[in-house]
Amino acid sequence: MRFKTLLESGRKFGASDIHIVAGLPPVFRIDGAIILTERAPLSDVEIRELIYSILNEEQKQSLEREKELGFSHLDPDFGRSRVTVYYSNARPEMSVRLCQERVLSAEELHLPEFVESFTWLTSGLVVITGPTGMGKTTTMNYIIDRINSQRRCKIITIEDPLEFTHTHRKSIVVQQEVHTDTHSFRRALVHALRQDPDVIAIGEMRELETMQTALNAAETGHLVLATLHTPDATQTVERVISVFPPHQQEQVRFQFANTLQAAVAQKLLPRAVGPGRALACEILVATTAVRSIIRSGETHKLYSVIQTGQVHKMQTMDQALLDLYYKGEITYDTALNNATHPNFIESRSGTPPQPNHNQTKPPL
Repeated sequence: MRFKTLLESGRKFGASDIHIVAGLPPVFRIDGAIILTERAPLSDVEIRELIYSILNEEQKQSLEREKELGFSHLDPDFGRSRVTVYYSNARPEMSVRLCQERVLSAEELHLPEFVESFTWLTSGLVVITGPTGMGKTTTMNYIIDRINSQRRCKIITIEDPLEFTHTHRKSIVVQQEVHTDTHSFRRALVHALRQDPDVIAIGEMRELETMQTALNAAETGHLVLATLHTPDATQTVERVISVFPPHQQEQVRFQFANTLQAAVAQKLLPRAVGPGRALACEILVATTAVRSIIRSGETHKLYSVIQTGQVHKMQTMDQALLDLYYKGEITYDTALNNATHPNFIESRSGTPPQPNHNQTKPPL
């Protein structure tokens, strides 16, 4: 088994991820579902040889020392992938995310029209949230590409690892990969502010120092795009504020309220019919009412404001799910199982017959 063969098959079958797990054949994630390939299970020796075939000496030493490793891999034929190596039961295993080979259009991504407005923001904070594998980085790269295509400015991205390489168009795009070009998000962000940026994109806000620097950057006239692992807009606000110690939280609430432009929470869901996945988005726009709620710490009121904020292009996840169900893009069960308040879906829809799907195994 060669790593290149894995990439070729993954691209061919439209996999988003490849998993190499002890005792199993290579596993693909296709349209959100885990699919085992038609191949004999890989032995421990085969897995180890496969993993070590793509590591340099420094990476091998790091893996043996730290027992975990994450990096980007660029294949001249099959593009960039994000590789995570870890140990399970004292044996190395691997997860590979196949990165997009091009920036998809808003129509292909099924993004809400409101996202296009982020292109023209000159300051403030835009947060893209959702669980792992829900397209947050893809959406951020779409916004970067639109800014790059339409504005004359300097864009700095800080990512771990780098997933898509942007070429200079109307803008200058500087892309930094953590552990390759810089030691940490925090240090890279501090130095980015000294490089005359207009736009700063942060692959993930993970820690207090990164969040604080991002808020400072947004407050001082930069547009900051960031991803965060939270399931909805309300929890995004709570997460950012709760990271800080109690004596700083009041100040942070004011700072976050003043800098936030919008938060978009994403879910990718299986389609009712055919391949691919449907995108559902919750959208929070920082209106005067939203800023006031964040300052007062009454985040439990945000859901009602989003629910009644259609005039400002806001929508709850439940409203997005119901809209996709009405359009026939997702099933009733999918809408119900992903709803924040299932009774919202139940009270506004009937239960249609469910289509039968049979996933086939990629032969590899």
